[in-house]
Amino acid sequence: MKKILAITRKELDIYFGSLLSLIFLGVFLAATLFVFFTVEKFFVRGLADVRPMFTWMPVLLIGLLAALTMRQWSEEQRSGTLESLLTLPVKPAELVLGKFLAVMAIIVLALALTLPLPIMVSLLGNLDWGPVFGGYLAAVLMAAAYAAIGLFVSSRTDNQIVSLIVTVLIGGVFYLVGTRGITDLTSGITSDVLWALGTGSRFESIERGVIDLRDLVYYLSLTAIFLALNVLSLDAKRWSAQQKGYQNRMKSTVALLCANLLVVNAWLYPLSGLRLDLTAQKEFTISQVTRDLVGGLPEPLSIRAYISENTHPLLKPLIPQLRDMLRELEIASGGSVTTEVVDPLNDPEIENEAAQEYGIKATPFQISGRNEASIVNAYFDVLVRYGDQWEVLNFSDLIDINNRGEQVEVSFRSLEYDLARAIKKVVYGFQSVDAILSALEQPVTLTYYVSGETLPAELVEVDALVRKVGEEIAAQSKGKFVFRVVDPDQPGAAMTRQQLQELGVQPFQVTLFSDDTYFYHLILDNNGSQVAAYPPVEANEAEVRTTLEGMLKRSSDGFLKVVGVWSPSEQPTQDMFGQMQQPISTFQAIREQLRAEYTVKDVDLSAGSVPADVDTLLLIAPQNFGEMELFAVDQFLMRGGALVVAAGSNTLGADPYYGEPMLTPIEGGLRDLLAHYGVKVGSELVLDPQNAAFPVAVNRDVNGYTVQDIQAVDYPFFIDVRLSAMSQDNPVTTNLPAVSFNYASVVELDEEKNAGRAAEVLLSSSQQSWTTTDINVVPDFQTYPEWGFPTGETRQPYPLGVAVQGQFESYFKGKQPPQPQVEGQAAPAVVLEQSPANARLVVFGSADFLNDFALQLSARLSGDYYLNNLRLMQNAVDWSVEDEDLLSIRARGSAIHLLAPLNDGSQRVFEGIAYGLEALAMVVVFFFWQARKRGQKALELLPVEQLAIPGRVE
Repeated sequence: MKKILAITRKELDIYFGSLLSLIFLGVFLAATLFVFFTVEKFFVRGLADVRPMFTWMPVLLIGLLAALTMRQWSEEQRSGTLESLLTLPVKPAELVLGKFLAVMAIIVLALALTLPLPIMVSLLGNLDWGPVFGGYLAAVLMAAAYAAIGLFVSSRTDNQIVSLIVTVLIGGVFYLVGTRGITDLTSGITSDVLWALGTGSRFESIERGVIDLRDLVYYLSLTAIFLALNVLSLDAKRWSAQQKGYQNRMKSTVALLCANLLVVNAWLYPLSGLRLDLTAQKEFTISQVTRDLVGGLPEPLSIRAYISENTHPLLKPLIPQLRDMLRELEIASGGSVTTEVVDPLNDPEIENEAAQEYGIKATPFQISGRNEASIVNAYFDVLVRYGDQWEVLNFSDLIDINNRGEQVEVSFRSLEYDLARAIKKVVYGFQSVDAILSALEQPVTLTYYVSGETLPAELVEVDALVRKVGEEIAAQSKGKFVFRVVDPDQPGAAMTRQQLQELGVQPFQVTLFSDDTYFYHLILDNNGSQVAAYPPVEANEAEVRTTLEGMLKRSSDGFLKVVGVWSPSEQPTQDMFGQMQQPISTFQAIREQLRAEYTVKDVDLSAGSVPADVDTLLLIAPQNFGEMELFAVDQFLMRGGALVVAAGSNTLGADPYYGEPMLTPIEGGLRDLLAHYGVKVGSELVLDPQNAAFPVAVNRDVNGYTVQDIQAVDYPFFIDVRLSAMSQDNPVTTNLPAVSFNYASVVELDEEKNAGRAAEVLLSSSQQSWTTTDINVVPDFQTYPEWGFPTGETRQPYPLGVAVQGQFESYFKGKQPPQPQVEGQAAPAVVLEQSPANARLVVFGSADFLNDFALQLSARLSGDYYLNNLRLMQNAVDWSVEDEDLLSIRARGSAIHLLAPLNDGSQRVFEGIAYGLEALAMVVVFFFWQARKRGQKALELLPVEQLAIPGRVE
């Protein structure tokens, strides 16, 4: 080892003894910074990561390593010193390793000098250091392979230029064979083999933060093969014609080593589980939630991926990821999940089945070549099937496309989450009440608390139906469902009035001014977990059955929950000129998002009630509500339902004359109802200097003419809520990176009314935000050049969303039920005056953050940033129905690390600092080595008479 290190020090002294090292390092660092800031447009991307630096690293390292290794053996051969080296008592392998370590020391130093970049990024945003470590590790491994190639080439020629060119060519070939331009020319196994041989394609996996044993072995094997060839090349220069046996042994040894390494790589290639996920949220590791979901399914579940071999070049790198994920699901399921990948274009029968039974059709993709553009029809769909239930994830469900200038990035949106929610939907959709009862280990008990003597006459018929349906379900359950009827007013009752009231079950008044009360409650006990509800008030057997079965479903994990959605009418209206005008406010995107996990139904509240099977009621921009609608909402919460409200003080519309966006104050909303529950929605609008962009028309003077341009400007009404302003304890906002809140009102908690409840603020504006009562939302940059709007004197954070859990008192307590306005419509019979203790309420001070128009606008300006708004609402629904198992997967899949907002001046300052730090570090290293060299003392030579020379006579 001493000999190897001595050779390494000698080579390093040669490098740092001249300006050669400074030139190498300077060119590499300058190219890295230029790519990072200029080519990849780091600040334009707005993401706190350093992947732009590593994206070009495979190309930069080829040139740097070729320049570093070109003189290693070529110069020794040209100057005639190679013969001297080979005659020293040093083995060829030691010579090779010494020079190899010297080259690697320079490369590690060069990479270390780039560390100011990730440090700077970590100061500007929430940087995930896992992919950073993975990127540096991948760079070192790739550099080792390129260094071994360069040393081997240098040993075969005495011309440094030839060595440089050939090394670049060989390194370029290894890089190019795995790129899309080459793999697109082939298909099937050939394409996979080329991808596996590419140094750049292997680099991508480690770069994203996944240390795969297959990639490590690949790089180490490539390094070992070329180092062995280098040793063989050097050793061959000492061979004589009489050493045929030795020559054959050396060649056989190297050939056997190379063959073994190739076999090891081929054997490891199908193994996908030998890897380490370094990302902070373990984004590329299958979660325990998914393992529990697919583990031990009673029926076989099949997943079939319809993938075309001839597809768009940007989709090809995603195919191995999909195959790996499907394989992971098979392993995690213990055999209950079967997966396959098929190409319908190669099998007409499969293609016909996909189209006829599942509606799966090929997607047309445009492919642009050098001299032409063509359209290719390809499949990129996944079918999940369980029993008679199936779900299709098509291209748009799986893939995210980000346009970053001229560069297009294609990736999976959140592969594990999309597969898991599809599996959950088909598995739970396949379940029935009989199936869930048969799967129970212990019977459930439904207790019907009803007062026989004081029960109002209008409920007698419903009471009989509740008893009938309960007994029928119990008779069909084979002992898994126990139905009990308890009259607390009877002597010796299993539960007395006092005991029920101590448990929080409060009786109802017979009439408004009567002292007589009655019980009319249902409590389901499922292994200690209790679900409370109230029977319906209308004599309808179907509704009674739906209520009882709904309680069973809510108490178990095996059913799809039902989300009822109310939003303003989305029908076209006629404007003042007689033209049909499409509504500017529509909310279809959030419906589609929720349908991925729940049964979504639009509800009509004008009858004064919410359908009995609805678990969560989502109200978007509630307005024009009368007493019947308010009563429906109130009684839904009182019966134990979960309520989610997206309600500001204004609604978005369009100016009828100019078409510009305008706000209109909401009439007939829920402000009074929510205030009664302890949540105050203010009339003020919040503006924030930390905001998202908005396209506006800006007038500018050009040669005396006023020209109107459309520019994306900072828009204070589009509040950019970051992670630091969100609750880190509530699942609604945990791990959500950011949200864009549009035209938001202040939402405050009434501490007095929420005493005894679990209430918290979910998200707030920044410290510098202010409020206004002016609903003019068109910016005026001539009058207010900074923000387009007047700024308030008071700057502080304002709450924008809250969550409350506990017992609520009815808004209609002590009042008669409202009377219907429609002739023939039945009036509500009773008023439920108090909710169960587990009722949940979520209120957001904006409905327009879910507006399709705003989401589409955000998608055009900031890529997939808009998805965070949908995820926020989906998280709120998950939390409200206590269905939080997929929340962790969705958060892992949506890990977006954003930069702090910077103006152009600040960006230039940070870029200048980065260049300055790199230059300073490089100069410090150079002068440090020079100082070290000057401090070295020359070896003292012994006098001739002290030398022990053989044969010399003293």
